[in-house]
Amino acid sequence: MPSRLRIGVNALYLIPGGVGGTEIYLRNLLSALARIDRRNEYFLYLNRETGPDICPQSANFATAETGVRAKFRPGRLLWEQIGLPRATMRDRIDVLFSPGFTSPWISAGRRVTVIHDLQHRKHPENFGRIERWAWETSVRRSVQRSHRLIAVSEASRADVIAAYDVPPQKIRTIGHGVEADFFGLWKNDDYDISILRQAGVPEGPFLLAVSTVHPHKNWSRLLTALKLLHQRGHELRLVVCGLPGKSWDDVQSQITADGLGDHVTMLGWQPRPVLITLFRFAEALVFPSTFEGFGMPVLEALAAGTPAVCSDIPPLREIADGCATFFDPASTDEIATAIENVLVDVDKRTELAEHGLKRAAACTWDRAAEQTLETLLEAAKR
Repeated sequence: MPSRLRIGVNALYLIPGGVGGTEIYLRNLLSALARIDRRNEYFLYLNRETGPDICPQSANFATAETGVRAKFRPGRLLWEQIGLPRATMRDRIDVLFSPGFTSPWISAGRRVTVIHDLQHRKHPENFGRIERWAWETSVRRSVQRSHRLIAVSEASRADVIAAYDVPPQKIRTIGHGVEADFFGLWKNDDYDISILRQAGVPEGPFLLAVSTVHPHKNWSRLLTALKLLHQRGHELRLVVCGLPGKSWDDVQSQITADGLGDHVTMLGWQPRPVLITLFRFAEALVFPSTFEGFGMPVLEALAAGTPAVCSDIPPLREIADGCATFFDPASTDEIATAIENVLVDVDKRTELAEHGLKRAAACTWDRAAEQTLETLLEAAKR
């Protein structure tokens, strides 16, 4: 293995403001790699939508723009298989890191791929037939051809092992980190309430929901739970921060049908300052997903000291067991009752917040970067 590796980063999948949590993952991971690694060289392969701002201002990081349009997924996937291997050979890459599910099936050097989740297998009903086939083909071949794999939770790791018969030693779990600004947020006046007013959040107490508006995020039950809370005398607004997804129209229709138009604010995707300010002033984060690969907003809530009320599913238990209030995501009444309990039990809120801060403090992006770099080095050795 060379003493100084040439590491390629396959960022072709990234659409700024268009891919949700995987964008936050990559931006923070790259910044952390630049902090901890001044020795190895990094080549970021970018599409036309992603600007050079994603590249850390470090002498050992450089960008390689490809001319690919990520929004045209068939073209991006085709170039990933044909053009990217040529680029890695031209740049004499020792190991190629693909942080967005798919990777070229051949390339210069070794290949390390991150599989965030297997939603296309766990919830095939959320995909069209061709879309599901394309995901399955791309992910399966990437898993088979990569020399090392990274999962973001033990639950996702187990899913990949079971789905693709992966040797356990080939795949490592490396959880997300949490940004430093979430810690001590309750006393950080850089995130002032005026930021929310400028973003269009009305005055008054609110619950926060952060995720793309997709079916598995369980929006229908959350809206019904909000209606139940109003019937129980809790006049709260729900603020939704996340990309419009496949359930956007259904959610809008339910808001109208249930008479919740004055009680729900759909913000769409927001810059980080707005999102962080939302965590500062929210009564609680509500995260009712039926399926997740990790669940980054729950970890962010723990770091912020914001009460987290979330689904009792394995990835969220990994993050927040003993630090959050859990509910059965299939039960609207349980969702409403769990939120209500957090609102009224101040002592329990304080206890969970203290545990949450300790848990989140161990989850840094530098730690995630160190473990990712270890995996890249291990792949390069073989």
